[in-house]
Amino acid sequence: MPSRNALPALLSLSLGYFSLGTISLAVVGLNGPIGDDLHVQPASVGILVTVFALTFAVCAPTAPILLRRWNRKRVLLVGIGLLTVGAALGALAPNYGFLTVTRVLAAMGAAVFGPGASAAGALIVPAERRQRALATVFGGMTAAAVLGVPLASFLGGSLGWRPALLGVAALSAIAFVTVFVFVPEIPAGEPPTLRAYRGALGTPATVATVSTTLLFMAAQFTVYGIAGAYLKDRFDASSGLISVTLLAFGVIGVAGNATAPRIAERLGGDRTVGLAVIGLAAGFALLLVAPHSHAGLVFFAFWAFFSQLYQAPQQARLVELVPLQPGLILALNAAALYLGMSLGSFIGSSLLPGVGAGPIPAAALGVLVLAALAHVLSVRQASAAASAEQPATPVHIS
Repeated sequence: MPSRNALPALLSLSLGYFSLGTISLAVVGLNGPIGDDLHVQPASVGILVTVFALTFAVCAPTAPILLRRWNRKRVLLVGIGLLTVGAALGALAPNYGFLTVTRVLAAMGAAVFGPGASAAGALIVPAERRQRALATVFGGMTAAAVLGVPLASFLGGSLGWRPALLGVAALSAIAFVTVFVFVPEIPAGEPPTLRAYRGALGTPATVATVSTTLLFMAAQFTVYGIAGAYLKDRFDASSGLISVTLLAFGVIGVAGNATAPRIAERLGGDRTVGLAVIGLAAGFALLLVAPHSHAGLVFFAFWAFFSQLYQAPQQARLVELVPLQPGLILALNAAALYLGMSLGSFIGSSLLPGVGAGPIPAAALGVLVLAALAHVLSVRQASAAASAEQPATPVHIS
């Protein structure tokens, strides 16, 4: 597809990512209503994020192998179809166990669609526009934090969590239609195999880069994965104020995602990812010293910019590392992303009942230090590999 005609397709993929992000994170804002209706503790509702993330992490690397003979558009439609059905069934769940099963089904669809959408976005534009294309596609995930999660929280408080999930399922169905209409047929490319996975993981800097994603997301979701309960306990925020705070968080996150390509063009992908790690660390440090009042909510929203500054540059770095298998390496990165979400949500949910909200950002900082170390290692390995590939300059002896 010529680049000038790519925008409708990119926006369709972004809408699909918006549905994916809202479905995966809606329980963050619906924690209270779901817990009250199904008679479970807030920490148990938080585990639904973990269930979704773990399922995604397992299925994302295997889906490209199982569906390797299908063209990319068919894969996208199957993924978003499963996502839609899972969300709709979740709204009808009679108990916590059934709701958990529907989260597994939705996560399977997300694991098929998410990496496929990123790979499609990277393939339908020229290489020089890849950063912006990936930012557009993944912008749907960021927008889910702006509108999806706060809107789900608002609808859950006013209409109930079931209508909220049904609304999200309807939105996912709309995304299915737009992907069908606007996304072109994209050849499957080189079929991924287990050997291809081994080759990708053997590429210098790949493991360290994917590990950075896992640890970065784990640090973020140690706090964000329990956002509703955290804000209520730490800042005595009401349900309405929690919705407003999550909305502000999302708006600032959209700004981070939107400016990421320009910052990356100026600083380079390596330094942009490093800036995101440093900014996130500063945000967690501010939360530790924030006043125990509504004013402290400003500190919670601060780090949203850096949480979303990370994604597009890191995805572009991975495509550059493994250019022949973009879908495969982005599937691995997506698996790491959701595994990090799962790990972080588990850490936060486990700590909250015992230590309260106050010390949780300190735990997140500890995980983020590991992410920083992994990033430094990835930069050094990539630099060493690039230097080794450069031909030696011949020495002329006169």
